[in-house]
Amino acid sequence: MENTPDYRRIYTDLINEKYPEKKEEFKAILSKKNFSILDVITCSNILTGREDKSTFTFNQKHRFFDQQSILEILDYQKKYGYNNAQLARHFKLSRNTIAKWKKRFI
Repeated sequence: MENTPDYRRIYTDLINEKYPEKKEEFKAILSKKNFSILDVITCSNILTGREDKSTFTFNQKHRFFDQQSILEILDYQKKYGYNNAQLARHFKLSRNTIAKWKKRFI
């Protein structure tokens, strides 16, 4: 069993307690079978009223990306034709992190 937080439960509780008016916006995201770090970013952006992922900020030390999330980010790069610097800026990552992921997973 992985040692990762249950983001689905965290966001479900948060929405039920503090943002019940936004339940409908989260219905599709929270009903997904696989809840990835990109879904966490999307949920956070909805709660803060930001739609652009590049404006998402939080403490970099606490970021965690599993293999599935890394592959999703690299697929996003391929889909939109971003270079490493553009992708890093979009997701608030280091260019070196993107390069290491590409070496390891592609």
